[in-house]
Amino acid sequence: MIVFPNCKINIGLSITGKRSDGFHTLESVFAPVNWCDVLEVVHNDQGNCHIEVFGEQVTMLPEENIVFKAHALLQKDFNIGGVNVQLMKHLPSGAGLGGGSSDGSFMLRALNDLFELKLTSLQLQTYAAQLGSDCPFFIENKSCFVTGRGEVFEPISMDLSSFYVTIIHPGIHVNTGKAFSWITPKPAAFDLRDLNAGDIFSWKKYVINDFEAPVLEHFPAIASIKTAMYEAGAIYASMSGSGSAVYGIFSEKMEASDIMKSAQITSGRGYTGKFL
Repeated sequence: MIVFPNCKINIGLSITGKRSDGFHTLESVFAPVNWCDVLEVVHNDQGNCHIEVFGEQVTMLPEENIVFKAHALLQKDFNIGGVNVQLMKHLPSGAGLGGGSSDGSFMLRALNDLFELKLTSLQLQTYAAQLGSDCPFFIENKSCFVTGRGEVFEPISMDLSSFYVTIIHPGIHVNTGKAFSWITPKPAAFDLRDLNAGDIFSWKKYVINDFEAPVLEHFPAIASIKTAMYEAGAIYASMSGSGSAVYGIFSEKMEASDIMKSAQITSGRGYTGKFL
C-alpha cells in the first residue's frame, strides 16, 4: 500500500496564552498543500515494524520515528501484524509544515486499511493526538480553524483551489522553544474563523503569524524570502508555523527556484503547486 502524506501551511497564527502544563494555546487556520512524502507499507510475517527512510536526511533511530510509533500504538491495542515501511522524505523537517505529523497520521490511516480495523475518523484522530498536536488534522486533511495547543479544530469553508502556492524552506533551523520565548501571548487580533478566500487580496493587512516578526528579525534570510514573494507578485505571503518555511499564494504559477534566486537563497528546497 502506498500513500502520500502531504504538508500544511498556517494561514495566520496567534499565540493566545500559556497553559499550566507548559504548552501554549494558539489560534490558526491549517490548509493542506499537495507537497508530499511517499509512504509504502507492506505486511510482513516477522511481527515488527522495519523502516527504511530515503531522501531528506533523518538522523533519529527507527524506534524514534513517528511512523514506528504509529504502528506501535495500533499494535498494542489490536495486535496487528508486522510491516515493512519505506518512507521517501521530500518534505523538510522542522519547517513549520507538519511533515512529520503527516507521516504519522497517514501511517495510522494506512494500517487501518491494511489490517481492516474499521476505525472511524474520530477514533483515528484520538490515536493521532497521542503522536503529536498537529497529527489529528491530517486524518480528515481539510482546511480547519485550529485552537487549543493545535489539537482542537473545526472545518471551515475556504476554497483556495484556484490559486497556486509556492513554498521555500531555506535550510535554516528555527528552534521552536526559542521562538516561543520571543513571544508575549495575547488575544488574537482577528477571528480566523471569519477568514474568506474572497477577501484574499486584503489578507496581508490583518492575517498575521505572531512568530514572524521576531523570527524574521533574527534570521534576515527568511525575511528576504517573504520580500521576494511579494516582489514576484504574491497575493499573500507568510512564514508557516514557527518557520523556517515561507509560502506565497499566487494567481499564476511562480517557480520556487526563481524566487530563491531573487532572495539569494542557495540552499534548502522549494515547491510550487496547488492546495488540496
